[in-house]
Amino acid sequence: MQSLGGFPIRYSKHTLNASILSSWEIASTRTCVFLCSVQFVANQTTVSAMALKATIYKADLQVADMDRHYYADHALTIARHPSETDERMMVKVLMYALHATEGIAFTKGLFDVDEPEVWVRDLTGEIKLWIDIGQPDETRLRKACGRADQVIVACFASSADVWWKGIETKLTRLKNLTVLQLPADTSEALAAMAERTMQIQCMVQDGEITINTSTASVPVVLKTLMAAHQ
Repeated sequence: MQSLGGFPIRYSKHTLNASILSSWEIASTRTCVFLCSVQFVANQTTVSAMALKATIYKADLQVADMDRHYYADHALTIARHPSETDERMMVKVLMYALHATEGIAFTKGLFDVDEPEVWVRDLTGEIKLWIDIGQPDETRLRKACGRADQVIVACFASSADVWWKGIETKLTRLKNLTVLQLPADTSEALAAMAERTMQIQCMVQDGEITINTSTASVPVVLKTLMAAHQ
């Protein structure tokens, strides 16, 4: 029992109940504030995710690949991520054209980091070909090589040389990996072709690649930095 000035202080049941109730109300209020804060953060996250809207590009792609004896027309819908440049998008279209076959498709790309930019899958969903664009890190490439039969990386821009020097020796055991480099002036010329609606022709003959539109023609020479090996 507590005392005040030597006189004992007695608490009635009503006083104790009021104290307990007040404590419970304070705890409840704090819990409510916490839950409201969590809900606010969740709502903000949802709004931010919804704000990342793709810009839709359309391309009628005609492929005439005499080296592979592949001739087909493809109506492409490209969902361009807000952070994606014209240059990167057009390199992606180029790689699609050069590897066009049954089962090829664009993926969610930058909207889903667990997917490549382009892939080829069979009827069972198995990934036959995984195509990445840019400068992926070693961890991503190891995972890709474990998930797909073949993996191709198309790097571009002037910074690609620095990236390759830093990663080359780490990839020697990845037997199903091919790394291709596109000269910076070529990727920039492809970027200049980008329009919301495009008509593109890809012609391949004797290893020579040409990309044509109604207003421009770009010869493409890909340098093989690393070839898949058994």
